[in-house]
Amino acid sequence: MEHTQPLTQHVTEHKLADALADLLHHPVEETVLHPNAYRLAFADPEFLLRRDTRGIRIQLEMLKPEIDQSEQGIDNTIVVFGSARFPSPETADAAMRAALACADPADIQLAQRHLRNARYYDQARLFARLVAAYSNDQTHSAKLYICTGGGPGIMEAANRGAHELGAPTVGLNIALPHEQSANPYVTPALSFKFHYFAIRKMHFMMRAKALVAFPGGFGTLDELFEVITLVQTRKARPVPIVLFGSDYWKRLLNIDVMVEEGVISPEDLKLFHYVDTPEAAWDVIRHFYAL
Repeated sequence: MEHTQPLTQHVTEHKLADALADLLHHPVEETVLHPNAYRLAFADPEFLLRRDTRGIRIQLEMLKPEIDQSEQGIDNTIVVFGSARFPSPETADAAMRAALACADPADIQLAQRHLRNARYYDQARLFARLVAAYSNDQTHSAKLYICTGGGPGIMEAANRGAHELGAPTVGLNIALPHEQSANPYVTPALSFKFHYFAIRKMHFMMRAKALVAFPGGFGTLDELFEVITLVQTRKARPVPIVLFGSDYWKRLLNIDVMVEEGVISPEDLKLFHYVDTPEAAWDVIRHFYAL
């Protein structure tokens, strides 16, 4: 039977994910978690994983990717968000052949949807190639690097496109209850894993020169509206925010309703751009920065 969240919970129950449980789900070396009072505090994983030391872990999770990226010259990134569930065209084709062979209507319907959405994988890959082709000819300070959540789907496609042109790519992965690892196109020295969503989001924004959001689910929406809110409230500098796939985004979000009800200003519609091709997405960014 599928596990479901209990309908009632105790009012004093802790809601935040436990760092120790997270580490045990992705163990490195089990022996390091044996209690040892004589260890130096900063060399004692059991101590660092206590609830009381969460503040220290947050600082460390902020510092490690910051220092590593700075040392490797990653100053300017183009952040690409989108669904982890969109397969590559080759994977979608194989799934369709398997579904047709089984002649199961449900499998065929699913395979058809994967085939339809696989075009976004290809477009994300082509967009990243445009960014990498530009950056490969630039001086160090002018280079732009593709940065994603490091997972499958659209994230893999963007990392893959830049990787194919020999450009380093960044992956900001996160530990989840279901196993997730970095896709093979993230540069190993720029592949980071986070426990805290909030710190991961900060790292997306700290170097971002643009955000390109492909169709996606709750995670994509969360990240998209985080960026729009930061730019709208001027907590972050203005950057191009590109919504790739106008049909998807306009069906999903009726932003005009927000203007009609006065919860946002008409000028806020200028915070983002709809595009439907990799070239159009790159043109928005080039125009913004006069590249």
